[in-house]
Amino acid sequence: MAYQTEVISSQPQVTVTSYTISSGSTDWSSNVCDCCEDCGICLCGTFLPCILGCKVAQDHGESCCLPFLPGALIALRTSIRSKYNISGSICDDWVIMACLPHCGLCQMAREQKMRG
Repeated sequence: MAYQTEVISSQPQVTVTSYTISSGSTDWSSNVCDCCEDCGICLCGTFLPCILGCKVAQDHGESCCLPFLPGALIALRTSIRSKYNISGSICDDWVIMACLPHCGLCQMAREQKMRG
């Protein structure tokens, strides 16, 4: 029985390519406490927050009833943040909507108006 021998003249090469992934995330167009940036939104958010909540939900493609569901405004804020690629976290959204719900609602409305 004869065996053939093969000479290996080169080794396999590994190429490492590095990629930088840009998150492209942005900030809100206005601060949460910049309510006076748009007096119409501010007045509606102060005296008729349920109406403003319905408008923000509808402008985002959701049901007008959404603001009346427990925790739904937090989910709406998270969804708006995701849609516009705004940096932040669900925890940030919870804190804003739990501590400053009217200001958070006004901020969402201003964002939609600015980007709409």
